[in-house]
Amino acid sequence: MNMKVNKAWRWLIVLVFLLVLPRIIWSFGEERTEKVVILDKTVPTEDKREHRALAWVLEHMRFEQFKGEEDYYGYFPEKETKVKSLPESLNGADIIYAADTYGVYDDENQLVYGGLEMEEWMAMKKQVVDHPTTLIMEFNTFASPTKQEVKNDVAIFLRTKPTGWTGRAFQDLSRENEELTEGILSLYEAGGEKWTYEGAGFVLVNEEKEKVIVLSDEQGDLNGTELTMDFTDEGQQVTSLEKGAPYTYWFDVTVPENEQDILANYEWDLSEKGKTTLESEGIPLSFPAVIHHSLEQSDLFYFAGDFADTADVSSVYKYSGFASMRALITPSRLYPEQAFFWKTYVPLMKGILNMEKEAEKEEAVIPTAERNGLSYTARLNGDRFDVFEQGEWKTMTVKGVNIGMGKPGAFPGEAAITENEYYEWLTQIGDMNANTIRVYTLHPPGFYNALKRYNEEHEKPIYVLHGVWIDEGPLEETLDAFNPDITAEFQAEMKKIADVIHGNADIEKRTGHASGVYRADVSPYVLGWVLGIEWNPEMVDHMKTKYPDMAQFDGEFVQTDQAEPMEIWLAEQMEMIMNYEAEQYKWTRPMSFTNWVTTDLLDHPAEPQEEEDSATVNPNHIKPKKDTDLFASYHVYPYYPDFLNLEEKYLTYKDSRGENNSYAGYLHDLRAAHNMPVLIAEFGIPASRGMTHRNAFGLNQGFMSEEQQGSALIHLYDDILAENMMGGLVFTWQDEWFKRTWNTMDLDDPERRPFWSNAQTNEQQFGVMSFDRLLVQTDGEVEDWEGIEPLDKGNENLYVTHDERYLYVRLKKVNGNMPTFYFDVHPSIGSENVGNASFQSNKPEFELSFDSENKGALRVDAYYDTFLYQYGFDVPMLKPAPQKPVNNGGVFNPIRLPLNKELVRPDTREVLPFDYYETGAMRFGNSNPESADYDSLADYYVNDQTGDIEIRIPWLLLNIKDPSSLKAAGDVFKEGLAAETAIDGIGIAVSEEKEAAVSIPEMNTYKWEPWNEPVSSERLKQSYYMLQERFEQTDTK
Repeated sequence: MNMKVNKAWRWLIVLVFLLVLPRIIWSFGEERTEKVVILDKTVPTEDKREHRALAWVLEHMRFEQFKGEEDYYGYFPEKETKVKSLPESLNGADIIYAADTYGVYDDENQLVYGGLEMEEWMAMKKQVVDHPTTLIMEFNTFASPTKQEVKNDVAIFLRTKPTGWTGRAFQDLSRENEELTEGILSLYEAGGEKWTYEGAGFVLVNEEKEKVIVLSDEQGDLNGTELTMDFTDEGQQVTSLEKGAPYTYWFDVTVPENEQDILANYEWDLSEKGKTTLESEGIPLSFPAVIHHSLEQSDLFYFAGDFADTADVSSVYKYSGFASMRALITPSRLYPEQAFFWKTYVPLMKGILNMEKEAEKEEAVIPTAERNGLSYTARLNGDRFDVFEQGEWKTMTVKGVNIGMGKPGAFPGEAAITENEYYEWLTQIGDMNANTIRVYTLHPPGFYNALKRYNEEHEKPIYVLHGVWIDEGPLEETLDAFNPDITAEFQAEMKKIADVIHGNADIEKRTGHASGVYRADVSPYVLGWVLGIEWNPEMVDHMKTKYPDMAQFDGEFVQTDQAEPMEIWLAEQMEMIMNYEAEQYKWTRPMSFTNWVTTDLLDHPAEPQEEEDSATVNPNHIKPKKDTDLFASYHVYPYYPDFLNLEEKYLTYKDSRGENNSYAGYLHDLRAAHNMPVLIAEFGIPASRGMTHRNAFGLNQGFMSEEQQGSALIHLYDDILAENMMGGLVFTWQDEWFKRTWNTMDLDDPERRPFWSNAQTNEQQFGVMSFDRLLVQTDGEVEDWEGIEPLDKGNENLYVTHDERYLYVRLKKVNGNMPTFYFDVHPSIGSENVGNASFQSNKPEFELSFDSENKGALRVDAYYDTFLYQYGFDVPMLKPAPQKPVNNGGVFNPIRLPLNKELVRPDTREVLPFDYYETGAMRFGNSNPESADYDSLADYYVNDQTGDIEIRIPWLLLNIKDPSSLKAAGDVFKEGLAAETAIDGIGIAVSEEKEAAVSIPEMNTYKWEPWNEPVSSERLKQSYYMLQERFEQTDTK
């Protein structure tokens, strides 16, 4: 008996020991000393469920500084002081976890507290940049009520792009399910359909689009109802997981910049019907669940789900192996939330928190020269720059491009270009054999990071001429750069950018400006400063009058001699930035300011517009001191101002080829007038359909193909070098959708320009890189129409589609004849009778007809002719004066754009008539960039073998002011040029009859969805490759 008792006790002791052993092992485990900062703003009750899962992991892993669930920043509903704000500085934080920022709402659904604030985000970002930190941001970071500017900045920093779609799996889609909120149900039913769903499925919500999509198992959208995670090779290395447990809570659809950043993807089993539903909304079928990338020694993660949100976790955490045991015994089907926590979240967090930080990289040492106690890597050598590379001076001819801050879907002030995009662009610029870029203003930190990384990774660096922008508005209002507020603002901006290029700036968010944490020291690669903007001649002249006896300036680095007030002001600014950089960083570099033909130091007696030759800003009046290097910097284009096409001495000037060349003639005089080197900081030709100015030698501002653009740029660059300039910078690298130009700016919506591509606005298309995706290639091949249904059920040969730039139409020829197309845009304007066609319901405003296969034209109803209204009646310039049209008058006009108002040449009194051209003429050709006979100006193509006709019509030719919001020109003859109207679509009809009368009972309407996120695709133009070859031939770098 005693033996049996003793044996039982031994087994009991062993059992107790086995039970206690994991606790003992845990107690002797290594303590973690890292400091953890948690932000959770979504704590409406004392339940801390939004970060409860995280708290368990931290306590289980023995983070000794973590004090439990209450150790967080955010909302505390049970306390008298309900908000514990994130500190301004997170110095000392090793791990930052933003669990939820959705916030707390009252009973009337009004926000009490919530949203990620810019100050909070800047504190996080600064700590990540300055200290090896693990940053984890969870679902809701990109959601309301966080402001858009914060969302954008977070997305760029995390290298992600939110789509706006959030979703969740539901086992019960019936209305009785309380978790299906009234907001979801009402938003769905606002689309015109009743909510009748039952059973399991997924609900996807896009608040911005005000849209709800349901993927229902019962209705055949799904083959399975689980959302799982598949871990990538990189994710498996971190977590040792191949597949995660099914995830059942809220997630968002976010796209990474780099596929390599994905650690895990969400996967769901969709039927073909379900796939079609998602594809129609542009939602990817597979999307990231966990995204990661490294920034120096920091690791940045985004969890695209509410992973740390757990209703209940075990109170047992001081137990080694407990998580593994629970993962083993917790079935996913019975306890899906608990199973996800134990099987996926815990190993994911353990893997992340156990990651080793990358070793600190040694800073590359860039050799510098020194004079007067100041470091420098660039100097002037005659008409060239010298750069100091690898311990020796090398002479360099400038060949490069300007880079702006615009990209599709954003205004420049949003600073939306990502670091990866900058790096890819720099790589392409380097491949183009360029050696220099110019920027006009402060760019986001990603630009400087990318530049530093590119130059450290490539043998031939890319140098920067850095500008400092000044706000034009106050200058135009005061006409005085000496205004104390203007000068103080400009000098603050100069100091800020000097700090930035030395990697020593934390710049707070400011609307319309770049901001962030700047730590990349690119100062060795900055060739020089080019201060300011194209100066307003009225301001320059006004300052001359206002300050007639101003004393000359005498500083440490520059002085003035016989300078006028504007020149004195510029000298003071040059002195200021040179002094600041010398004192703060012991650096110096060559110096210039922006100038242009309008304020050059030459006289132009033939210039018909007084403001284009009324003022001078003369660089010669600013003199160097103390070995300062000064150079002049000009923007010079071949087509404007008008004297370039009028003055005989320029029109007859013989260039280096022995040809007449007004551009070379002007450059010759410009260089001869300066006692310092001259850089052509801007020259360019737009590859646009729309034209704004003509040039006497065909170098027009617009209506130039990509091939013509390339030839013209090479021609101009050769002129620049032949006339002994320092080199030249092409304007510009990328197309800029946000831009305007004088002859189309009244015809579109200025607030929506970045969201579509206006082929008629030349200013948008100076780039050698295009963003236009060209959905359809009008090349006679119809494969790119696959999946598009015929518009007209009675005419299966008529297809219509669109993208951000064009309306595309496809049809077959009938009996070998070219058809006539009719378009109805405005709901109450148009003509019932157009030529031989009569219309019983719709009244078209546009007719597209063809005299032959190679000759066509789009014409507009006179009553909807914006050109006729603007230049016949609003600002009358047409001669003879036209008669005022009437609606439904049946009169159709050519579509025209103005090129110049009537001018009088002052030296000869010659009258130069109002000039315009027909932009509605349609050009036959192949618009496929991959084709040998590619013509970027082609409007249509006809395949003689198949009879297929493919047409692309720029939106503005149809008076569409903004296709992204379905906004068209209104009744301009009643309401003026600003008139606009919302449309449901465009009515389209076709007639094959050339002479016989035809009656068209009803036009088919082509409809499309509005958009706020344009789809774009980067493509290097023909001109890029032509410049690449030309730049390679330049004898020096």
